[in-house]
Amino acid sequence: MRRVIGIALAGLGAFLLVAALLLRVYVGGQLIKFPLNEYVKTTLLGKNVSYFSPALVRKVTGATIQVTDTVKGDAKAGNSSTAVWNEFTWLYDLTNHKEYALSTRRAAFNRRTALLVDCCGASINGHSTIRQTGVSGYVFPLGTQKQTYDVFDTNVNRAMPFHYAGTGTIDGIPVYRFVERVSSVKAGYQRIPGSLVGLKQQLVTLPEYYTAVNTYWVDPETGAPLDTTQNQKLVLQDSTGQHRLLLLDGDLIMVPSSVRTAVGLDSTGRTELHWFQNYIPLIAALLGFMLLVAGILLAVVRPSREQEADESAPEPALGPAV
Repeated sequence: MRRVIGIALAGLGAFLLVAALLLRVYVGGQLIKFPLNEYVKTTLLGKNVSYFSPALVRKVTGATIQVTDTVKGDAKAGNSSTAVWNEFTWLYDLTNHKEYALSTRRAAFNRRTALLVDCCGASINGHSTIRQTGVSGYVFPLGTQKQTYDVFDTNVNRAMPFHYAGTGTIDGIPVYRFVERVSSVKAGYQRIPGSLVGLKQQLVTLPEYYTAVNTYWVDPETGAPLDTTQNQKLVLQDSTGQHRLLLLDGDLIMVPSSVRTAVGLDSTGRTELHWFQNYIPLIAALLGFMLLVAGILLAVVRPSREQEADESAPEPALGPAV
């Protein structure tokens, strides 16, 4: 009987050891993914910003611009491997109480690598012909590495290199810093009255050129950006390269409340990741080891003669009550 129990315990222990290894190496990685039903609102603030106001039809200087970015997942459109998120970005001049710009984006991406997928009605400002490639930018890959990533930039509608630039901490969470440097890249065209840019034609079409230094602080475990700063400049140029109209020039910084929100969401993700990849495998491994050792001892070690005699002795018969 001891041998049978020992073999059973040893088998269960071996199973738990294998399960612990699979949880650590494979299963945890398959269970931890970017969510389908994401919902987060982020605010950036820029002070002393200069821009051309379509509402006021003039250049504005010294303005405070608020950028409100709302991301909401379309859970029904996603699946086990692909997430689909919708984004709405609104720029508002708090100084002059005027809307500056708004934009929309719909993107599909792999729920572990964060690489964009061309499906599910992906679009930029309603234009589905724009093909989004590279890392989504909403998130970086789970297990982000110290390397350069090509991240899709909606300002130029293409993937741009985000270079690894060092480490830091945000609210005690270790982060990697990535920097995107863009130097006068053509970002599109605008058709405007010639009088706005000192030209005689009634209407002119001029190219937009985008220059920026955008910095992201990313939790390498979860791939979540916890903070960002954006230094951006957008101008219209003529065929000679002369700047004809400044569209935007300013520094945008993520407000502390949005950083706290990002850290809170990230902490939840880090806890899930640690449970599946560390705590549960460790508990399973320790329990499996103890059961394996106990099973081997029961199955291999012979009991003493007294124990054998006790185990083989018949139980006394119960006589009739007197």
